[in-house]
Amino acid sequence: MMLRSLRSSACKSVCSSILRRHSAAAASDALQSQSQSPFESRLRTILRNEIQYQHDYAPPHQPVTEFNRFVVEDRPGQQWITLRSESAEGENIKIEATMFDGSILANQGSECDDEEQQEAIHLHISMLVDIWRKGEETDHDPMEFVCSAWPHSLEIQKVYTLNRLRSPTQPYMGPDIKNVNSKLRTGFYEFLDARGINGDLSRFLHQYMMNKDRIELIQWLGKVQSYFEK
Repeated sequence: MMLRSLRSSACKSVCSSILRRHSAAAASDALQSQSQSPFESRLRTILRNEIQYQHDYAPPHQPVTEFNRFVVEDRPGQQWITLRSESAEGENIKIEATMFDGSILANQGSECDDEEQQEAIHLHISMLVDIWRKGEETDHDPMEFVCSAWPHSLEIQKVYTLNRLRSPTQPYMGPDIKNVNSKLRTGFYEFLDARGINGDLSRFLHQYMMNKDRIELIQWLGKVQSYFEK
């Protein structure tokens, strides 16, 4: 299963360059300590130890490039990714998904311990789904879905159409989907599900973003570390 392979396949290349810098920096500590203040030397050591800890405790994996019918395009150094696909009906599908941008606490009893409380946190990912039909001369205006990807489910927030040529500054984005007729709401979910946009995709995105979060953290630590080693 792809989610398991994402979790199990190790990626040495993500951290190898940082670890090489770690080894080189350790060999030159004596020289650098002469030119840096005690505070900078201590901060450099803390950064190096943190990078080593992140690599040993939860090393990131090589990001996958496909999930089911979707091609996954990572955005290194950015807080979002893009997924692209084509439906059986010949439609273009583009999904832009953020890294974790919020969370909620699931309902738990008042006597739950810290570990249970930690497990009750549900992280949130924002999704923007564009679906449009291919025309003979130009593509049709897309249908756009604003969605929330939770750990085990997909939630539709808004549905509206975009005019590629005459898009107003503040277009009417329709009502909250939870307030529309239940049959219409169900129809929207079935429409997305038929195109592979469902709870399975949400679960994949959460696994992917957990890994991306570790990659971005290690890269950020490495950039900060490099400043103090110049």
